[in-house]
Amino acid sequence: MPTYVYKFVETGETVEIQQAFTDDALTEAVHPATGATMSVKKVFQPVGVTFKGGGFYKTDSRGSSSAKSTSSASTSSSTESSSSATSSSSDSSSSTPAPAPAPASTPAT
Repeated sequence: MPTYVYKFVETGETVEIQQAFTDDALTEAVHPATGATMSVKKVFQPVGVTFKGGGFYKTDSRGSSSAKSTSSASTSSSTESSSSATSSSSDSSSSTPAPAPAPASTPAT
């Protein structure tokens, strides 16, 4: 259940009240200190949003590549997490230099 903040009109104090999404906004509430029923107004606050995943980029919706990426995105979404783990390990291996090849031996004549 979400928690909403209400402000007492007369005193300016705030109180948090848990309500269902379907409940109407309160017009009166019981003051916790005095126990008196007073009129209240709902206080609107910014919503906390957490974005998870790879994210979106401004280039995702540009040009003809967006049509290709949307069709391939739906098929590769389930393998995205495993491919990102693989790509991170391949990135670290590509940054280390490859071992030098052994010198070729020449046959004795």
